[in-house]
Amino acid sequence: MRVAQYKLPKVEGDKDDATLVLYYFGATQGGTAQANIDRWIGQIQQPDGSDSKSKAKTESMTVNGLNVSTVDVAGVYTAEMAPGSKTFHNDADYRLRAAVIETPKGNYFVKLAGPVKTIARWDKEYNDYLKSVEFK
Repeated sequence: MRVAQYKLPKVEGDKDDATLVLYYFGATQGGTAQANIDRWIGQIQQPDGSDSKSKAKTESMTVNGLNVSTVDVAGVYTAEMAPGSKTFHNDADYRLRAAVIETPKGNYFVKLAGPVKTIARWDKEYNDYLKSVEFK
């Protein structure tokens, strides 16, 4: 399911590196773009108890003829550590940027998560990465 995984080095003052993972589950697997965006938003809780959906920035764009849907949201990262592990992150001041890339052979999923400052450090490279996707 993991096509590639990258560690993006942390900036000074952050305790963790960021992680970028590219997933592909198969031609008809993995769910819709909106279902994934909603799930990713649900992995971020707001410290003040407010709704993460109202704070999330979503966007749709076309990259080399492919539909790409993105989400960007910050808060307390609460995703499961590993599928089925029943252990969860509880990481404050985290940011999650993710994308669904729709291809003729099914969706690819990109998930970048890490401390807010570290993700900010890698914003340009992440954007460049998304804008470079193509399907051959």
